[in-house]
Amino acid sequence: MAAAAAHMADVSWKMLELRARYKRSGSIYEPLKSINLIKPEGESLWDKLDHYYRIVKSTLLLHQSPTTGLFPTKTYGENQKAKVHDSLYCAACAWALALAYRRIDDDKGRTHELEHSAIKCMRGILYCYMRQADKVQQFKQDPKPSECLHSVFSARTGDEVFSPKEYGHLQINAVSLFLLYLVEMISSGLQIIYNTDEVSFIQNLVFCVERAYRVPDFGVWERGSKYNNGSPELHSSSVGMAKAALEAINGFNLFGNQGCSWSVIFVDFDAHNRNRQTLCSLLPRESRSHNTDAALLPCLSYPAFALDDEILFSQTLDKIIRKLKGKYGFKRFLRDGYRTALEDKTRRYYKPAEIKLFDGIECEFPLFFIFMIIDGVFRGNPAQVKEYQDLLDPLLQHTSEGCPVVPKYYYVPADFVELEKKNPGSQKRFPSNSGRDGKFFLWGQAVYIIAKLLADKLVSPKDIDPIGRYIPPQDQRNVSMRFSNQGPLENDVVVHVALIAESQRLQVFLNTYGIQTQTPQQVEPIQIWAQKELVKAYFHLGVNDKLGLSGRPDRPIGCLGTSKIYRILGKTVVCYSIIFDLSDFYMSQDVMMLIDDIKNALQFIKQYWKMHGRPLFVVLIREDNIRGSRFNPILDMLAAFRKGVVGGVKVHVDRVQTLISGAVVEQLDFLRITETEEAPIFKSLEELDLPKHSKVKRQSSTPNASELEQQPDVNINDWKNKSTYEILQKLNDCNCLASQALLSGILLKREGPNFITKEGTVAEHIERIYRRAGSKKLWSVVRFAASLLGKLVDSLAPSITNVLVQGKQVTLGAFGQEEEVISNPLSPGVIKSIIYEKCNLQDEREAVVQQELVIHIGWIISNSPELFSGMLKIRIGWIIHAMKHELKIRAGDMPAKDLYQMSPSEVKQLLLDILQPQQQGRGWLNRRQIDGSLNRTPAGFYDRVWQILERTPNGLIVAGRFLPQQPTLSDMTMYEMNFSLLVEDMLQNIDQPEYRQIIVELLMVISVILERNPELEFQDKVDLDKVVQEAFNEFQKDHSSPKGSEKQGDMTAFYNTHPTGKKGTCSYLSKAVITLLLEGEMKPNHDDPCTIS
Repeated sequence: MAAAAAHMADVSWKMLELRARYKRSGSIYEPLKSINLIKPEGESLWDKLDHYYRIVKSTLLLHQSPTTGLFPTKTYGENQKAKVHDSLYCAACAWALALAYRRIDDDKGRTHELEHSAIKCMRGILYCYMRQADKVQQFKQDPKPSECLHSVFSARTGDEVFSPKEYGHLQINAVSLFLLYLVEMISSGLQIIYNTDEVSFIQNLVFCVERAYRVPDFGVWERGSKYNNGSPELHSSSVGMAKAALEAINGFNLFGNQGCSWSVIFVDFDAHNRNRQTLCSLLPRESRSHNTDAALLPCLSYPAFALDDEILFSQTLDKIIRKLKGKYGFKRFLRDGYRTALEDKTRRYYKPAEIKLFDGIECEFPLFFIFMIIDGVFRGNPAQVKEYQDLLDPLLQHTSEGCPVVPKYYYVPADFVELEKKNPGSQKRFPSNSGRDGKFFLWGQAVYIIAKLLADKLVSPKDIDPIGRYIPPQDQRNVSMRFSNQGPLENDVVVHVALIAESQRLQVFLNTYGIQTQTPQQVEPIQIWAQKELVKAYFHLGVNDKLGLSGRPDRPIGCLGTSKIYRILGKTVVCYSIIFDLSDFYMSQDVMMLIDDIKNALQFIKQYWKMHGRPLFVVLIREDNIRGSRFNPILDMLAAFRKGVVGGVKVHVDRVQTLISGAVVEQLDFLRITETEEAPIFKSLEELDLPKHSKVKRQSSTPNASELEQQPDVNINDWKNKSTYEILQKLNDCNCLASQALLSGILLKREGPNFITKEGTVAEHIERIYRRAGSKKLWSVVRFAASLLGKLVDSLAPSITNVLVQGKQVTLGAFGQEEEVISNPLSPGVIKSIIYEKCNLQDEREAVVQQELVIHIGWIISNSPELFSGMLKIRIGWIIHAMKHELKIRAGDMPAKDLYQMSPSEVKQLLLDILQPQQQGRGWLNRRQIDGSLNRTPAGFYDRVWQILERTPNGLIVAGRFLPQQPTLSDMTMYEMNFSLLVEDMLQNIDQPEYRQIIVELLMVISVILERNPELEFQDKVDLDKVVQEAFNEFQKDHSSPKGSEKQGDMTAFYNTHPTGKKGTCSYLSKAVITLLLEGEMKPNHDDPCTIS
């Protein structure tokens, strides 16, 4: 019977194969009649290539769509769908084999066939993409999952197959990979882009990819968050692929050797740098929920080679191997339910805690062994190549013709799941496909062929990487093809500086102090532009009316971009940085902030300038900069420029005409104007027309306004309910700017901004108050007026993004009030609405001070991230509370300084002071208040809370916020950032910073006690508030004071007590915890030597 069954099975396989061959006979590729894959000894180059050609024909090209050129995800059945990502690797495989055939003169047309198979696929993807040009236009303005390019198309027609609600199309990695392979293939001589419409479309794709650093997507696995609940995340693999694509395509001519100036692609240097910074901040994590992920391998190694920091590369790769490597391949990520026996395939999303089911039985993918083989070849590591080849070979299946087949994954069958969970690695896994059933995993097949061609030396790494994405560390100094060619090597760049005075009068005045400057007229015919004029020029880049595509979005040019020379419509242009713009926001009126910004810009350029040629930094000196007390600080800075070192950065000051020869020149040839077109008008910096020998008014502003001047002489409560007429009368009679601002605010809320006063509309009147108060340095009045006018500081959104990419969250809102948590980057408009809704409920000035702090924190966290260690949630309102408390401590018994009356530079310095580790001489109350306000936690804090939760079946509760044991432990893992954020959410309701710090200390105490007493666990829900109250009651018994001298329940003395020692807070907390533990039952521990049998 068994023999008959085996015979029947064999007949069935043969029938299936015949049927499959019959179905494929309609393919544009002729089916092969027989394939003899036995390799003879000493075979020729032709024989070797013929061997791989036949494999590629029968396992890959056989499935390529004859219409679109795309490759289907499933190689069987009707309604075939093609993923952009998988098709790209298939095209790369055909291209790689074509490169190998170029070594043979008489290739029987195979080079042409293979090259054009790749071209057909690349153009098929381009065709699908260009049909969605409207989505590109919408996405570059507002990146939303509903408005992104699709990642899956019909293989036959190129039509959309899933709506954004049905599928996670937002995959920046796929678009980036398309751009990367496009450049690689064109560099090798292929012609893929045919006309200017296609060039402008590719340029617009670049605009979309430039924002990868701030756009959460669904990643390579199309699921976003590890929990598979439909939420996108910021993925290292996507940001890395985007960074690689931007480096590859910058300045690249899409027409190859046949191209001219208008087929060149432009990349925003600063956008690339933000992607680079974000990638380094995210790694070695993949995302907030993915501690690591095999998707990082193509990003770190072939084809992207996105990381140039060897130490970070080794850390990330080591983590991937340690956590994900198995006998049958790499897991995609831990607790990945994809195609496991326990996954419910009828549901798109998982239920909460469902991913715990997949722990230990995740499918393993041989594909990643292949990536490790390719990595070994590129890095010249034959031992690595051999190791992974030996692991891969037993996993390969074979078709009936003998072609090797890479199974998509190996899975644990349902019957063996429990045994595998009990003893990981003990059960045999089975392949998902063998090729004999007509099922091929084309991504795996493609990468396998590329790996074999490399390992057999039929193609070299330079062949399939003609643009030099991978450069050995020892050669990196000599390569100029990439932005980041030098990686972590010391960048001792000298910044060239041109000092420009806005008037001849100012130039003469500065000359008396030995400061040599030029005026705008003296640098002619070179023009000096503001960065916003450069933005205007870039509006013309990528415009295509036929496709409905506008040019570059209205994004500011950063200080790396403004450090280049530009050739625009026959003019030579230098630009000054955005920090010299006449900003509408009051921070620019503080000259110390300007000096700080100049030093920061120079530091930034020194650190991140990676181009051949020197950066040219234009320092624009305005007459307003030297008025009054502003003069001396500016003079000191200019003197430092003359000495050649500013803030630790080497500078060389000279005339613009001299410095141009060593600078980087960018030709903006996309601004080509025909005779019928009107040339765009650009405004260059004009010299102020002032008498040359007239005196510069240095003392026109007072040094610092007194506290009295900042106070209104009217009471808001007295005037709130008075008639509009009375308020107008008082406004006309009042000379105090603070009072005018207060009265105008009442009118603004009551009558609206367009209500007419003696000095125009209310809004215009407040604007005038804002300007006058700024010139007098009445910072409290300035902030009040700025808030009334709804002012928004520049670079607010990028500053928040800087914080988020460091793995932190930001909250906006006043201390003690409802806060808005920001977990993903937002547009400036959304941030503005949050600030003005949440921050000015108690004091209007809070809304603009929070903006100041966001700007400062964004800069500090990028340059000194260690100052924010232990702070997972940056609560701006709480930080302001900490700053106010610091001012009280400094004042002692005197009235504290008003934060809102301090200049922006003083506010920044105060912020830096409180972020420093706390001074030892302080009392414990003050230290707890500051640390609690900053939300600072000790090292390993969140891991310890996880360990507590493992021994607390009924969860933890504090201030009404409950952290349950389940589904938390099932849904998450200990080292996952999302768990840490969940702990922060539990602590969110605590309204006293010092009490929050006591709760943090209590959790540390509990973890130590549980660690030392493994037989104990909590029986009931642990109410942390009750434990603290018990500890405080014991404290009061030991520190009883005379009756009535202290309020019952006042915990000030407790907060001011040293944590350690006999009478320290930890001793009282420990006693309360042990009492609570002993109320429950002890778990028997058979290893305990004290157990009584």
